[in-house]
Amino acid sequence: MSETVQDLTSGIENGFEQHPSTIASKVTTALLYGRSRLADPQQQLADLAAVDLSQTPQQGNFAQTLAAHQWQTLQPTRLEIFQINIGKLCNMTCSHCHVDAGPTRTAENMDRSTIDACLQALDQTDAHTVDITGGAPELNPHFRYLVDQCIARGKHVIDRCNLTVLLLPRMQDLPEWLAARGVEIVCSLPHYRQEATDTQRGDGTFEKSIAALQRLNAAGYGQGDPHRPLVLVTNPVGTCLAKNNPCIEKEWKAGLQENYGITFDRLIALNNMPLSRYLEWLETSGNLQAYMERLVNAFNPGTIAGLMCRNTLSIAWDGRIFDCDFNQMLDLEAQQPNGQRPHIRDFNPSFLAQREIVIGHHCFGCTAGAGSSCSGAIVG
Repeated sequence: MSETVQDLTSGIENGFEQHPSTIASKVTTALLYGRSRLADPQQQLADLAAVDLSQTPQQGNFAQTLAAHQWQTLQPTRLEIFQINIGKLCNMTCSHCHVDAGPTRTAENMDRSTIDACLQALDQTDAHTVDITGGAPELNPHFRYLVDQCIARGKHVIDRCNLTVLLLPRMQDLPEWLAARGVEIVCSLPHYRQEATDTQRGDGTFEKSIAALQRLNAAGYGQGDPHRPLVLVTNPVGTCLAKNNPCIEKEWKAGLQENYGITFDRLIALNNMPLSRYLEWLETSGNLQAYMERLVNAFNPGTIAGLMCRNTLSIAWDGRIFDCDFNQMLDLEAQQPNGQRPHIRDFNPSFLAQREIVIGHHCFGCTAGAGSSCSGAIVG
């Protein structure tokens, strides 16, 4: 029997949907269904462009900042990672989510024909990794089909998991199922302490995340096995930049091991991108100006060569192609040299290899400090 979105979300209403209190202490809902002005990506771009950055280097213009460091344009390198966002449906509604995912986003889910088009496009590339994201990608009814097809092609597969989804009734077997296929699990966890996690993601989230991590450990994840890697991802609470260093990872490993018997392989920290719900919080809390200045002033030219938009393609749930996941959320489609905006059904790897990457004010989020990408810090 084929599963549907309704089948896979049947447990959400039974205590698994999270509507966390944000840092500003209000209930978080999807911007789209809360009728927020920021549900429109063009409004987000306009708000970022309106920030006065005249007192920062190159007046906060990303293109001029690149040029000041001998980068006239930003162009792709060899394609290594095929990132597929298979939907915005999620069992959580987190305050920092740049995807604006949530339980109400049932319409934006990749169908089987688009998944097959992604696979046909993948076959035309030398990409070694397929990075599956969402929403909660596991809630797409074709998630397991996509994983199996990628594994059959010899690809390394990453599942970007919010942890709590593994506690849904239909996901009970998922840790073992993923382990059997050698899928890398990259999990969101704001902090190894309860207060910081629940502040960002809602009361009770930490407890459920711990339960999910223990299930992953029981399935063989996080034990140093290269075929069952478990990576934790943290986003700072508030307006701090991400901190990536061995001491912090050691602290996290000690904290989770000593208190919960949990082990994991690697910790990565990502800067919060000034998009979607996090942008809304920055505006309502009066932090947008200061945060954008912080990002611009922390620009690190050493990050440019390793930006994820250069070796990655991001495919949206509807098959449109983007330079990165963040451009996808701002509706900034990739553009081929002929000016066309490509769709996965018309995939042309040679044309895409010649494109110029679309940039904007938000790109300072990836180049601040040690840099930030889906794989963590860009420079040591």
